[in-house]
Amino acid sequence: MIRTKKKLGDMLLKAGIITQEQLDNALSEKKPGERVGRTLTRLGFVSEETILNFLASQMGIPYIDLDNVEIERFGRVLRNEVLEPVVRRHLALPISMSDEVLTVAMADPLDVIAIDDIRRITGCKIRAVVSSEEKIKQAIDKYYKKTETMEEILASVDVRAIEVLKEEEAIDLDKMKEEGEAIGIIRLVNHLLSTAVELGASDIHIEPYEDELRVRYRIDGVLHEMFSPPKTLHRAVISRFKIISGLNIAERRLPQDGRCSIRLKEKEADMRVSVVPTSYGEKVVARILDPSSLCLDLTKLGFSKKLLSLYEEKIKEPHGIILITGPTGCGKTTTLYSTLRTINTPDKNILTVEDPVEYKIKGLNQTQARPEIGLDFPTTLRSFLRQDPDILFVGEVRDKETAEVAINAALTGHLVFSTLHTNDSVGAIVRLQNMGVEPFLIASTLILSVAQRLIRKICPECKIPYKPQSSFYRFFDIPEDIQFFKGAGCKKCSQIGYKGRIGIFELLDIDSEIADLITDREPGSRIMETAIEKGLTTLKDSAREKVLEGITAPEEAMRVVAG
Repeated sequence: MIRTKKKLGDMLLKAGIITQEQLDNALSEKKPGERVGRTLTRLGFVSEETILNFLASQMGIPYIDLDNVEIERFGRVLRNEVLEPVVRRHLALPISMSDEVLTVAMADPLDVIAIDDIRRITGCKIRAVVSSEEKIKQAIDKYYKKTETMEEILASVDVRAIEVLKEEEAIDLDKMKEEGEAIGIIRLVNHLLSTAVELGASDIHIEPYEDELRVRYRIDGVLHEMFSPPKTLHRAVISRFKIISGLNIAERRLPQDGRCSIRLKEKEADMRVSVVPTSYGEKVVARILDPSSLCLDLTKLGFSKKLLSLYEEKIKEPHGIILITGPTGCGKTTTLYSTLRTINTPDKNILTVEDPVEYKIKGLNQTQARPEIGLDFPTTLRSFLRQDPDILFVGEVRDKETAEVAINAALTGHLVFSTLHTNDSVGAIVRLQNMGVEPFLIASTLILSVAQRLIRKICPECKIPYKPQSSFYRFFDIPEDIQFFKGAGCKKCSQIGYKGRIGIFELLDIDSEIADLITDREPGSRIMETAIEKGLTTLKDSAREKVLEGITAPEEAMRVVAG
């Protein structure tokens, strides 16, 4: 199994792992070309894992169980067709790359010929680790098959038949449509979509550069580079996305937005497609909206008991305005849908106007805003007031007119929910004032301002204790004797160390004291100071709680709240 300067059988015998009788039987039963270790495991005298762990400890080389490793499938190393026969011949599989050091799982980590071959082909320094011969074989078949799938797809596209036009040249619409509907391009785009769903990606970015085409996926809020199809396929790929989302394939100068429904992996999902022109051609961002991944349970969003109690109290108020604030992609829509589902009862008439309607929720009267035909937020809200509503939801307060209609609805006995793009809960008040809304109207209608972010959760399969850098202790004011955790990276989390996200929240309760400060036009800093004195849990406090509970890692908490 593994060649060493000493005989493996003698080493195992000396360590008391096997008996002399078992060694003699193995030597007599050994097949031509078979290693003693393989014979011992075949005869049932010792497990392969025991031998591997023993040799790893003897040689100081780590033992890796490939069942718990997600190989970098789209890295340049595994795409190297020259490397594959070497990998199969030497049973030495590259599994990860870091700082030009290639980690290779080997059945024989002392095989210097194999190490030299891989070093020569890849140009990388090699770090050998020990692994099971059988699992290496399985992994080679599994992961090279996946890589070949991408190669096979690209091979089915006749790259030479695709003509790259200069920006000022005439557009052949028939040719562009033909390219977008070619079997190879359809397979390539389907592969991009199905892989995104498999990995739980929320967005696909297709980005052209001078001499390459880059594909990135956003997984749990963070972009990861996946692979790079030939740049010559750029126009055909863009055309395919335009075709399936109903966009104009001839328009390359202006941004376009489209939408379609797709079925992937027996799942139905909506896809929003945005196309914008860049210096090197059009860029596509496709957002996948998977209803099955939507959490509609308030208790699972990340609220602490204290904050959940306050939030549940406020959403049961008969009238007023509740604002959810934060940047794009911080989970505002999920929080609002979960809220509306919680308070959606047969005796309530709930109407929403959204742009777009991301998910359809049973029991809600949802309207898609269409500003191009005059169906904007303020117009729709005014119409809603004639529909005998109890609760209203407007997708976003974007201007003074929308804010004033929402305030009028709250003043006339309705509960209104909406969103704002601000950095913290007090920022919502400042933003409304900057729009021109009178402070006394804000103070008399706003009952709660919620700021939120999404923070990645440590993968439970590879969670390990560790000690973070000293800057973390200072930032969060935490004693250094507390145990912290992080994800080491495993197959379940694609070696990222995180799996899924959870919310952190800051709830500003607009009580009489805060309302007086708003009416008196006090600055946001003064309002925040007063709120903290009254016990406000800030986003930083909420992130700190998630770290102390072992839900997230210190570095992730600092990334989210400190930038």
